[in-house]
Amino acid sequence: MIFQIKSYINFLWNSKNEHGVHSPFVFELVTKCFYDKTIYPEYLILKNYRNSLLENKNTIEVTDFGAGSKVFKSNTRAINQIAKNAGVSSKRAELLFRITQYFQPENILEIGTSLGLATSALSLGNKNSKIITLEGCPNTMSIAKNQCQLQNLNNIGFVNTEFSSYLSNCQLKTENCQLIYFDGNHSKNATLNYFELLLPTITNDSIWIFDDIHWSKDMGEAWKNIKNHPKVTITIDTFQWGIVFFRIEQKKEHFVIRT
Repeated sequence: MIFQIKSYINFLWNSKNEHGVHSPFVFELVTKCFYDKTIYPEYLILKNYRNSLLENKNTIEVTDFGAGSKVFKSNTRAINQIAKNAGVSSKRAELLFRITQYFQPENILEIGTSLGLATSALSLGNKNSKIITLEGCPNTMSIAKNQCQLQNLNNIGFVNTEFSSYLSNCQLKTENCQLIYFDGNHSKNATLNYFELLLPTITNDSIWIFDDIHWSKDMGEAWKNIKNHPKVTITIDTFQWGIVFFRIEQKKEHFVIRT
């Protein structure tokens, strides 16, 4: 918690709005997407999805997996508590919707479905996209799948798997990874492992979003390594997320943006 507080103070000190951005690409993204004040009808769908989970007091067995599909944590939790504490917030779900709508990726990969709150935002952002979402826990994935079906979100493929094993063996092609949302194992080693496994799929238009980059010192170090990678050209730190671009026509720049 102390690390997060210090990180947030540092973020506030260094962050800017659109007036401090001199890159035309990032300026347009910030003004037309991040700061878009339109009340989209899809926001109501996201709200109803969230509320249905927050009202669900049923309990499920939640299982997480380590490397090699070995169970390292299993416990019983109420669905509404998972939605409250582990799910993407309403504000970030709306921003994820806008980012997807802005870039219109045809194929999306999500690492870490949980209850599907972020999945629904990705789906609504481009209903013509094809989404693959990975989840280690079969019970949370089942709830996410049912909820998305109730909302008629039919462009999502749900895969119950251990993340590293899937990414190592599925032979993803570039068209499968135009937008990747990393919200799985929030540790330095796992995050950098996923990063390296997926690097062969990047194109000039790839957008990668890493969740919880200031969650711990461990994740802060992972984010620093990602920013410094030679293939990365533009990064945007929104405190909760680290957004990465690989645009070869851009000089290497790092932005810290309030959203």
